[in-house]
Amino acid sequence: MDDEKIKHYDGVDSILGNPRIALWKMSIPLIISLFITSLYGVIDAIWVSGLGADALAGVGFVSPIFIALIGIGNGLGAGSASALSRYIGEENKEKSDNGAIHTILITIVISIVTTTILLIFLKDILLAMGAGITINYAMDYGIILSIGSILIILSNSLYGILRGEGDANRTMYAMLFSSILNIVLDPIFIYALNLGLKGAAIATLISLLSVNLILFYWFYIKKDSYLKPFLSNYKFNKGITIDILKVGLPASLELINNALFAALFSLLLVRVATTDAVAVYSTAWRVVTIATTPMLAVATALISVVGANYGARKYEEILVAHRYSMKIAILFGFIAALIVYIFAPQIVSIFAYTGTSTRLSPQLIAFLSLIVIYFPTMGYGATSTFVFQGTGNGITAMFQTILRETVFTLGFAILLAVVLDYGEYGAWWGIILGELLVNTITMIWADLHIKKLIKYKNITINSKN
Repeated sequence: MDDEKIKHYDGVDSILGNPRIALWKMSIPLIISLFITSLYGVIDAIWVSGLGADALAGVGFVSPIFIALIGIGNGLGAGSASALSRYIGEENKEKSDNGAIHTILITIVISIVTTTILLIFLKDILLAMGAGITINYAMDYGIILSIGSILIILSNSLYGILRGEGDANRTMYAMLFSSILNIVLDPIFIYALNLGLKGAAIATLISLLSVNLILFYWFYIKKDSYLKPFLSNYKFNKGITIDILKVGLPASLELINNALFAALFSLLLVRVATTDAVAVYSTAWRVVTIATTPMLAVATALISVVGANYGARKYEEILVAHRYSMKIAILFGFIAALIVYIFAPQIVSIFAYTGTSTRLSPQLIAFLSLIVIYFPTMGYGATSTFVFQGTGNGITAMFQTILRETVFTLGFAILLAVVLDYGEYGAWWGIILGELLVNTITMIWADLHIKKLIKYKNITINSKN
């Protein structure tokens, strides 16, 4: 530790310092980073909409799979950030470095398994989701993304290593470069090279490849990160593997569950409406993803702040961080809701600018004008869920997500859309009601969890005295 004092690294010093300042330092670059990530899907949708509504629906059916791949990477990244920040809080550099290389090796193995499964079962999955007449479009887009699964998963996992040491800035730089590259390549591959949906997928993978190369350059050539994920630092440790996976796997399953929800919701929309309703939902949800990015960024930053303070047994600081993060995220939620509601027609015009896509405009505007109701509730729901990830309680966080998405949100959607026969509008209201109920439950749950940690610490201290 003599030549690598923790104080020499701004990110590490930040997550162990004032939790309010740490949240802002982590959140701002994460807002930009996640906003850029959201642009991948939006940029594809903007260009693909020029190919027609069926092509847009085809991309919509692949979206849950793409979300699942990002979810696996983000989940492993969350597991890594949670474990590594706790090791840093314990001031265990050797264990931190070993944990970083564990993350990469685990990610590679999971990526290989995931790619194999997708290549074998992709068409069956898409047909089961109701792709129907759009199956050829969906396969054109989906098969290429499946081949490049490792690029999607690995990049998001590597971000977790950087977040674990409190370095959110460099993830922002890499993703900014990747996004600009994607913006440039999309029209070239889709239209200039006449590759259609295949071109959109290829452009996305090239952009993701660039991100991975940049990240590996920082870790293995420039070598200026606090954590050193080198093979020379690797020594198999069952405890480290469990620490990463006990948050990483549930977090991945959380996001895969979100993808499952999107698939089931699309199937529901086909049942009560048409494939146009799927195009509306998948396209508008990209706008929702961008609008809610600030809340998710604050929640993601909270993992490292909570993890570091948990490792240092500074539980009171966790309570401060949680309550402060909720205030910030709720404010962002109200601002996002106001902007989307006011400018919904202008936002929709970006997607429905040509061909058969223009017929979707009224439905897209209606969806966006309604869905903003739930934005502020995500502010306190997401931050509360991520508290549990930061303290290593990944199973609890996963249960909360499944409760929100699969049980209540989908349950309300089926009740309103099918049983009460309100159609696709009923399905939209199902999302709002499910989010409102479970986000409120999660907020109360997280607050009680932190207070329990503080109480246990005080009892331990008093018993020693």
